[in-house]
Formats: sequence, structure tokens, C-alpha cells
Amino acid sequence: MSFTADRLLLFGATGDLAQRMLLPSLFALDADGLLAPDLKIIGTARSEMSDSEYRNFARAALEKYLPADRRGRMAEFMNRLAYQPLDATTLEGYDALAGKVGTPERGLAIFLSTAPSLFGPTIKGLQSAGLTGEHVRMCLEKPLGTDLATSREINDAVAGAFPEHRIFRIDHYLGKETVQNLLALRFANLMFEPLWNAAHIDHVQITVAETVGLEGRVAFYDDAGAIRDMVQNHMLQLLALVAMEPPAHFDATAVRDEKVKVLRALRPVASNETVTGQYRAGAIGGQAVPGYDEELGKPSDTETFVAIKAHVDNWRWKGVPFYLRTGKRMPRRVTEIVIQFRCVPHSIFAGPKSKGGGATMQPNRLVIGIQPEENITLSLMAKVPGLDREGIRLRAVPLNIAMPDAFSGAVRRIAYERLLLDLVEGDQTLFVRRDEVEAQWEWIDAIRAGWAADGQTPRTYTAGSWGPSAAIALAERDGVTWHE
Repeated sequence: MSFTADRLLLFGATGDLAQRMLLPSLFALDADGLLAPDLKIIGTARSEMSDSEYRNFARAALEKYLPADRRGRMAEFMNRLAYQPLDATTLEGYDALAGKVGTPERGLAIFLSTAPSLFGPTIKGLQSAGLTGEHVRMCLEKPLGTDLATSREINDAVAGAFPEHRIFRIDHYLGKETVQNLLALRFANLMFEPLWNAAHIDHVQITVAETVGLEGRVAFYDDAGAIRDMVQNHMLQLLALVAMEPPAHFDATAVRDEKVKVLRALRPVASNETVTGQYRAGAIGGQAVPGYDEELGKPSDTETFVAIKAHVDNWRWKGVPFYLRTGKRMPRRVTEIVIQFRCVPHSIFAGPKSKGGGATMQPNRLVIGIQPEENITLSLMAKVPGLDREGIRLRAVPLNIAMPDAFSGAVRRIAYERLLLDLVEGDQTLFVRRDEVEAQWEWIDAIRAGWAADGQTPRTYTAGSWGPSAAIALAERDGVTWHE
């Protein structure tokens, strides 16, 4: 049943995500008139606060994390906010929480941003207070488990109170404009889709590089590592969007049906198709940074870098490798997708040595930048100006589409703005379905089991580099160079 909620309940309302993303996103939506006038936002967490104290807390977060040009008038937004302290592990406080929520006229949307260990108790508490009815939808923030088994436990607990059509699993990468633009690029332009297959594409690269280290996420990250923190969710979602078949419609069912087909077609990864690493002390941007073991304060076998050679075994992609790479303490922060096309089958510009040996050909390359810059670059071969007395010379020239320039009047939004608005309005298209999550975990668990069976431990790499040299070799033995 479709409805636009007039109540939004935020669990973890005093946490880092709420301060950095959720409150700024909701404020920006309100400032642009995109939230219904009667939408009430109720925050809950362990901290004891009154409504007015929480509003002061929210104001401080907005002043800290929102750009000055997007702050606008805060009084109207603050009037939407209320707060109810709650210990989510006990049932006692849920009736008071239900009283604070009140009786929605249209429906309630719940955003659960807590530790996964609290998901089960929270669902039971919501059930006991009558907050799981047919006009209630549930949004889950990652991590959704640490493997397939724990993911199923979480999904089973949530499914005990909410049917799948009322469960919204967030992957905030799907809220990024350029990620959504990947679908427009593929399916709204005739020139690309006929070439989007093994006959014309040599390989695909997906890189998610971070310059930061642990940054206050010590306990979580050392348990998760790069493959569970980044590959299992963000990177596999990007891979699925690149590789999916054209959906019949742009709606939640059609899009997610095609994504899950890709995830189920992923070939098990061989032992020589992965490389893991862990950073040591180095320098980034001219500043010295400590090694992972120094930040952690003890030795660890947790990987902060992983590179994987993946394959999608279906007709469209048979034989096309997908190189995935993610790591912390990389030289620069970048998330990008590289589509490397094959060379032309025959060069008419090849010539005798007396004419300079002919023009050098390079295959076309499409680079889709997701962050920090949102852009699309297509490299094309062009003739170098001149009289060509020693033969035609060719050079790759970039055709650049910088999204902020192409749409200069558009507001640059936080990914959570789109996702929160979709949650309130009930659109699941950019949220992850249970079968997607489980297909992702099944593939990741097999990789980690292979590491354990082989006794594979992370190789060291210097902070500020692109990871262990073995990651370079992983691609170069196929004649591929990482795009940097």
C-alpha cells in the first residue's frame, strides 16, 4: 500500500550519521519545500534530552555540517523535531515512544540507524507498542550482518514484523546522482547499449579509494575489513548497475530483478584472483600518517585494501573481467567506474616505417566519476593538426561532461536527501532487496572462506600508495593497467 508518511522516527538520532547526514538532509528537503507541512520528525536514542535540548543539538549539527548557503531559516524545521529517550534493549520505554509518535494520519516511516545487535530487540519493542502496522515502513542502515548467516538473522527478525514491500535497505551510493546517471547513460542513449557487451568491451574497473584511516571507526572496521565494509555493498551494487540487462521499466521490481540476476551470475573467485593489503606509515598530501597497526594499537590481520578480479558468467559479459579495487590511505579520494572498450579490429592509419610507422591507436575509454567529482569522460581518437608529411598522427582526446557545469542551475544534494524522501514517499527503486543482500553475502563469504583456507594474510603497503604491488600484477598479467 502506497502512502506518504506524516511521521518519521529516527533511531540513533544523536549518532554521527544523524549529525552528518540525516539531519542536514532533512533540513535541506524542508528548506526546498519538499517535505509535507505536517511531517513530524521524532528522534530517539539513549541520551536523556528534552525536545528543546534535542532541537539545540540538531541546530549545532546543522551549523557544523551544512554549507552556509544551504542553512536558510531553521525555526520552521526545528518545530518539526521532537525527541524521546529510549533504551532499545528493554520493552519498558516503547509505549512512551509510541505516545510521542502519536497517531499518524497517513503513516509512519522508521529509520533504524543502530548497531545490528539492536535490530532484533528494537523490532520486538516496536511490535509491543503497536508501531509495526500496515501503515508503517522500516528503513535499515548498514551493516546488515557480518556474513550470510547473520544477515539472514537480521532479515528474518525484520520480516517477522514487516513484509518485504515495507522494508527499505539503504545503500547510500544508490542515492548519488552520478550512480543514477549510469542508468540514464546506458538506457537513454542509443549509442552505448549496442556496444555494452563482451564483443566491444575489454574490461571494467571499479575503484573506491579513500585517503582516511580508521577515523574513529576502530571497533567496527577491525571486525569488518575492506571487503565487508565496501565490496559487499557499495561496489557490488555499482557492478550490478554496470552489468544489468535493461529493465522493462524504471521501478523497484524491474530494476532490482535485473540487479539480482547479475549478482547470482558472479563466478566464484579463484585464489589467485584476489589481493589483500594493510597500510603502514607513510604520507598523504605531504602529511605523515601512522600505519593501521599503530592506529589500532595492536597487530591485526584485517585487510584495509582489497583487489578482486571478478567475472559475470552470462552471455553479455562472458570473458570480460571486472577489476574491483578499494582501500584506505590511498593517494587520493576517488570513486569511479572505467569502461575500457576493445581496439578497432583494423586500423586504416597503419603505414610503412618510411611514413613514421603509422598512427598509434588507443581503444576508447569511458570514465564515470562518482566522487569527489561527478563527471563523465569519453576518450576519442582524433587527428593531430598538421600537414601529415610523415603520416597521420592520432591522439586520444577527452570528451568531458562535468555534471555541475552541465546542470549549473541544479542543487547539489546529499545522497541521503533523495533516499530519505523516497522512504517518506514509499519508493523502493533505489533501495536494496533481501535477495540482493543475500546474493552479495554469498559471494563475499566464499572469498573470505578461500582466504582462510589458503592462510592468506594482508600484504603491507605504504600509506599514500595505490596498495600492494601484487594488486598491480593482478591486472598487468592480463595486459591491463589500473586507471589512476
